[in-house]
Amino acid sequence: MQIRTGIGYDLHRIAADRPLVLGGVKVSAPFGLAGHSDADCVLHALCDSLLGAVGADDIGTYFPDTDPANAGADSRRFVRHALEMVRARGYRISNVDCVIMAERPRLGPLKPAIRESIEGMLELPEGSVGVKAKTGEEVGAIGRGEAIAAMVTVLLIRD
Repeated sequence: MQIRTGIGYDLHRIAADRPLVLGGVKVSAPFGLAGHSDADCVLHALCDSLLGAVGADDIGTYFPDTDPANAGADSRRFVRHALEMVRARGYRISNVDCVIMAERPRLGPLKPAIRESIEGMLELPEGSVGVKAKTGEEVGAIGRGEAIAAMVTVLLIRD
């Protein structure tokens, strides 16, 4: 058996005029995240973890913010691309672990929906995705409520 791990990180500034999407879930909040696509930092970090685990380039290589086709794009499309690359190399996902860092909104009640969303996107059984929510303890850009970030790790297996 071969195993590979990947890690992804993404951070986006808060934007008053955008919807907030985290892990493919629309979150009720008076702000969203700035970005060329839907700015879903959780799915962007997930893509980078999957791509990195198979030795591929980062998400920006495949979906550059200079490409008008990616303007406002649903990040689930990026995840599908990364998942296809994982499968094309003969790997399957064992598990995913996500940490979302945001001062607001409080994400505790949203963790099950985000977990289910990611499991569905990746076609994984229940319990294969962990989601944790952390605050910035009022320190730095996250703690001041200026940004939201996510870190995602993935374990791939090839039998």
